[in-house]
Amino acid sequence: MANLEARTSSVGAPGGEYQVFLSFRGADTRYGFTDCLYHALVGAGIRVFRDEDELRVGEVIGGELLRAIDDSILYIPVFSQNYATSKWCLREIARIILPIFFDVEPDDVKLKTSLYKDSLLEHEKRFPEEVKARRKALVKVDEIKGWNLKKDEGQGQLIKWVVEEVLDKLKIKHKPVTERLVGLTGLVEDVMKLLDIDSGDVRLIKIHGMGGIGKTTLAKVIFNQLTPQFGKRCSFLEDIREESKKDGLVKLQEKLLSDIVHSRAIEKIPDTDYGMRRTGEILCNKRVLIVLDDIDRGEQIEKLLGKYSLHPGTRIIVTTRDRSVLPIKGFKYTVLPYPMEELNFNHALQLFERHAFGGLSPSDDQHVLARAIVSTTGGLPLALEVIGSLLYQKPKAIWSETLDKLREMPEKEVQRKLKISYDMLDDYQQQIFLDIACFFINEDKTNAIYMWTDCRFFPEGGIDVLISLSPIKILDNNKFWMHDQLRDLGREMVHKESLTDPGERSRLWISKDILEILRTKESKKKVQAFDLDGKASPNLITNEQLERFGSLRFLKLCNTTFVGDFSECLSKIVWFSWHSPPQSFWAVNMHSRNIVVLELSDNHFTDDSEVWSFFKMATKLKVLALKWCFGITRTPDFSKCLMLERLTLERCDNLTEIDCSIGRLKYLIDLNINGCLRLEELPKEIGGLEKLKRFSLTDCYREEAKMEGDIF
Repeated sequence: MANLEARTSSVGAPGGEYQVFLSFRGADTRYGFTDCLYHALVGAGIRVFRDEDELRVGEVIGGELLRAIDDSILYIPVFSQNYATSKWCLREIARIILPIFFDVEPDDVKLKTSLYKDSLLEHEKRFPEEVKARRKALVKVDEIKGWNLKKDEGQGQLIKWVVEEVLDKLKIKHKPVTERLVGLTGLVEDVMKLLDIDSGDVRLIKIHGMGGIGKTTLAKVIFNQLTPQFGKRCSFLEDIREESKKDGLVKLQEKLLSDIVHSRAIEKIPDTDYGMRRTGEILCNKRVLIVLDDIDRGEQIEKLLGKYSLHPGTRIIVTTRDRSVLPIKGFKYTVLPYPMEELNFNHALQLFERHAFGGLSPSDDQHVLARAIVSTTGGLPLALEVIGSLLYQKPKAIWSETLDKLREMPEKEVQRKLKISYDMLDDYQQQIFLDIACFFINEDKTNAIYMWTDCRFFPEGGIDVLISLSPIKILDNNKFWMHDQLRDLGREMVHKESLTDPGERSRLWISKDILEILRTKESKKKVQAFDLDGKASPNLITNEQLERFGSLRFLKLCNTTFVGDFSECLSKIVWFSWHSPPQSFWAVNMHSRNIVVLELSDNHFTDDSEVWSFFKMATKLKVLALKWCFGITRTPDFSKCLMLERLTLERCDNLTEIDCSIGRLKYLIDLNINGCLRLEELPKEIGGLEKLKRFSLTDCYREEAKMEGDIF
């Protein structure tokens, strides 16, 4: 097997180069436990600083260590028998968070034995003041929950616990914000005064203003500053206006409870009334910090916060475009409005020039044009960023033409100004932009790139252009982000393809529209993609209905099943995602020669189900994800999909066997097996996967027990 490269994607921490500082001074730990722990943390997507490896010879170790610790969110010292012999380790102690006691007793670290006490006496001769401070820190170590490990004890389970604890602590603590914040300092100070964290009452701050003005960014900055004071009891619910349209408020209630209770297992909420009762029960007993982002109806606040019996000291921040959503009936606590105004001209010019000139000084002519353009934007940060990015390194003629267009638009018509950026995209880039706006916000970019590549949209260059022009961003977790104003612009562009007939539009994401179209008998060849969620009641699609969508390349279904012969229906589909299908399944010939991405999740299909005929002709398949497939005991035969590059088997509870044909997947680069509790063994053919770069095996207890030495 090829050398496996550790995955290094972020778990969502802000700022800083590292998330975890791992200190393991002492030769008895260097090549054993801590090496395994380091690779397990990195394999879980955590950025880890290893002090011995990251420092270059000749640098001042103390200062570099302290900078790395300051940049990290969590600090894990491994206390070994030799730990205190290094003076640098003593300087690290004051920032302990998650200690591990490796072959030492807590009493040794607390200076109740001679093991560390003798080393301290030696250091005290040269560094008396520092040793005095570190002695106090060592004595207090017992106040911090940690782990004990002996040399001759099994390490695998402890490593798993440490990784889970680190992931848990990194999960919700910070929200990513743009690096280029202009004009926010005074606003943050204003809102912090209104919040008055030291007072014991309950307060709700309503930040209101038009879209694109920076309300969410301001809320994120304040949330990041306050999370240390509230510990684990923080929740930031984003884009409530849009999320409530898509999934109702139940998903948001579930996330709120998960954040506040700090449970990795999300409590299932059957309906919003039950969710109101549960949140009310929890919030009355805990001092919490909650941000409700983009509220557009007062009832959303009521259903998310319960019946308003909030614990003293609780702080709620609401962002909204509608200043009338608060106060609402029955809310007995202090509500303080904070109107969000446009940037003043100087701040607006500063923000625009950062994006338009990339930090370079403009010429006099450019500066004159920049001032004229800024005067047309109404001081809206989003418009300034998008238009500035659009004009970066463009000739003067383009600047003048853009200025003329902006002058023809009313000052408050934000979307018309943003559309200037959309119009500059080529056809392929526009297709990618519309796909993201309709389907892929907060979704991982990897699978989308596979689809767009197959459609010859040239996504690598297209995404770079979209990022440079600011319509999208790629977050640390590899997911797409798009401002809600730009999302609305994209969806409005699709809506305008046909104002009266959804079947004449290229993309469909509203279930009601899709169901109406399915009932008609007209051809719908303009539809390229649709996302149908049958959460209210199961849907059934016949082969005759699907045949009418002759250009369909993306199909995402939930609580929907099929009936009929589909041999001629799926020829154009490149990406098929099927979640929670009903038990009944009456389809035959469910296969496609052109499918590139296939996701099947939350189903009870058995090994002999007709659904596995997908693989009979899937010669172009690149991505296969089988998640929560509770009915299978073995994987399908992979011999017909030899181009497969990414394979995920997740929470398939009854899976005991992986087909040996996996050894024929010579292009496989990513293999992720997670939570398959009954998996007996891995086929030896996995060892022949020469291109495999990432192999993750987690929570598969039987197999991990046998492979612990190899995996770690």
